[in-house]
Amino acid sequence: MGVLEKVRTRSRAAAPAAPAELPLDQILMGDCIAAMRSLPAKSVDCIFADPPYNLQLGGDLNRPDGSHVDAVTDHWDKFDSLAVYDRFTREWLAEARRILKDDGTIWVIGSYHNIFKVGSAIQDLGFWILNDIIWRKANPMPNFKGTRFTNAHETLIWASSGEKAKYTFNYRSMKTLNDELQMRSDWEFPICGGQERLKKDGHKVHPTQKPEALLYRILLASTKPGDVVLDPFFGTGTTGAVAKRLGRHWIGIERELDYVDAAMERIAAALPLDESQLKTMQAPKAAPRVAFGQLVENGYLMPGAVLTDAKRKHVAVVGADGSLRCGDNAGSIHKLGAALQGAPSCNGWTYWHHEVDGKLKPIDTLRQTYLLATQP
Repeated sequence: MGVLEKVRTRSRAAAPAAPAELPLDQILMGDCIAAMRSLPAKSVDCIFADPPYNLQLGGDLNRPDGSHVDAVTDHWDKFDSLAVYDRFTREWLAEARRILKDDGTIWVIGSYHNIFKVGSAIQDLGFWILNDIIWRKANPMPNFKGTRFTNAHETLIWASSGEKAKYTFNYRSMKTLNDELQMRSDWEFPICGGQERLKKDGHKVHPTQKPEALLYRILLASTKPGDVVLDPFFGTGTTGAVAKRLGRHWIGIERELDYVDAAMERIAAALPLDESQLKTMQAPKAAPRVAFGQLVENGYLMPGAVLTDAKRKHVAVVGADGSLRCGDNAGSIHKLGAALQGAPSCNGWTYWHHEVDGKLKPIDTLRQTYLLATQP
């Protein structure tokens, strides 16, 4: 493989099978652009990229008490000029576009130093921006010199392969995660710290290790179990550890051996969630469709059963074909409910109720019982 060396992790992934030609659940060691060129076109479902920010720090950074700030001063974040950084950005993004499936999406995180250049390149290459997400840091590093506002956020760009591309967005999972409110585009997480922060000899293994909670939300929102997630700037393996937990395959690319060793150890220790825990809430359009007549066919409601609205104002009788009749009016659970209320539409699943032990329950409870009994 030339300059690339496949590095296998010492753990077994808990995700369904994916194309065998991909180096699944492995780290490719070497340059990210060369490594991506070794992958087949349209082969990955999602890309999460945390590229060098090109911070352009002008020397050491110290706190007011004189102590040194452990900032990003590594060689991999240094570029000779903005033009060189622009060229690098466009090269790796072009390869990312080539290997991303038509229904895949890409996430790129950055700071004010680079995210606007990244965003421009993303649009120039034909990606379609879906959202920019603000990660608001609950515990940001202060501006020690007092010359600027505290830099308390980073920006994520989420993009599909094109304007009309279909893509995965687990809307219902995000709404459930957010206490039944639509998930907004401003997310608050603390920066990585505590036991999650990887250290060696008392020093951070990686200066910009991302919190697992951030990747958990990203992968839960935009991938499905068994999907392949690529991280071309793998670092200490946050993407791989979270992907393993969520039953996704991952491919990492990293050129720094110290990071690779830390990532392998970390991912080996990650515990995948039980399969039953991965059955997240489905969006209505993705949920299996159940016709009211199926409940009648399968004996969940017998022909002749009596239904009523929650206030017992209207009473209807179930027909053998799944229709309802109330006096001279007849129709489906939805049409009859709308007609009786003089409304343009009606959700019959929640409007009509059946009686159980003297209490009224919406017939939707029967539908959910049927789904639990019939779905694998």
